[in-house]
Parts: sequence; C-alpha cells; structure tokens
Amino acid sequence: MPTILIMKSSKLLLLKEFKRLKKNPMDEFDISLSDSNIYNWNVFFQGPIETSYEEGYFSANINFPENYPSVPPSFVFRNKMFHPNIYNDGKVCLSILHKPIKDKYEYELIEERWRPVLSIESIVLSVISLLSNPNLDSPANLDASVMYRNNFEKYKKKVKKLARQTLE
Repeated sequence: MPTILIMKSSKLLLLKEFKRLKKNPMDEFDISLSDSNIYNWNVFFQGPIETSYEEGYFSANINFPENYPSVPPSFVFRNKMFHPNIYNDGKVCLSILHKPIKDKYEYELIEERWRPVLSIESIVLSVISLLSNPNLDSPANLDASVMYRNNFEKYKKKVKKLARQTLE
C-alpha cells in the first residue's frame, strides 16, 4: 500500500478514535491532542488508588507512527518517573507496545506484543495497571527494579515523593 494511503487511513482511524473517546470519555483518564497533531496525544490520569502513585496526577504522550495501527505507538511520561518498567526518559516498556516480531531473547511471546486490534483504552489502562504491577523480570530501569526487590519501603518513599511533585 502506498505511503500516502497508509498515512490517510491511520489519520482517519486516529481521528475517529479521538472523537469517540471525547464523546464517551473514560473515568480513568483524559486525552487531548498535542499541537493539534492527530499523531501525538496527551494523556492525563491520577495515580492508581492504594499504590505509591495515588497522590500523583500524571501526564504522558502517546506518539502514533504514520503506519499505525500496523506499528504500535510509544507511551512516554512527561513526569519524572521511578518504576522498573519505565526508562529514565519516561518511555514505557510494555509488551503490548513492542512490535509484533519474534523476541530474539525469547522473553515475550509474539501473542503478548502489539496487535492492531488493541484499543487506545487498552494501552492507557495497561500502563496504569503497570504502575501497580511492575514486571520485574524485564526491567527498563534496573535501579528501580533492584530497589523494588530489595528495599520496597525505600522504593515506595521515592515514588510517593515523585508523585507529590506532579501536583506542584
């Protein structure tokens, strides 16, 4: 399929999804466009209740490639985050955001990776869930993973401090 047609279809799909989410918003998060760019969404949500993140209000970007939904978007926090599955630059490491190719380390099954049928809601809700339930077997932030395993109280204290900073 020519690149122009792929771009046009992804743009139409994203526009449709954006309008649907604005018409029927989710309680768990809110969205807006960044610079009126349909390929760059802002996401806002409160930290999950009964977690170290619950006092925070988080913002992130979902960046969709022009060949979406064939290729997954990226999800990047704008807040400073400390989490085993979030890189220092804020990018989330989550199976459903990985391209649907065979994992050379055989850690993830291809069925666990991106599928074009996944909704934007499922992406955001999966990231929110990840805050409560990190995957310690595949850390993006080794320091956070080690602290989570070895000194959970220190980890919680650091996360709570960062969560409170999101309100400043």
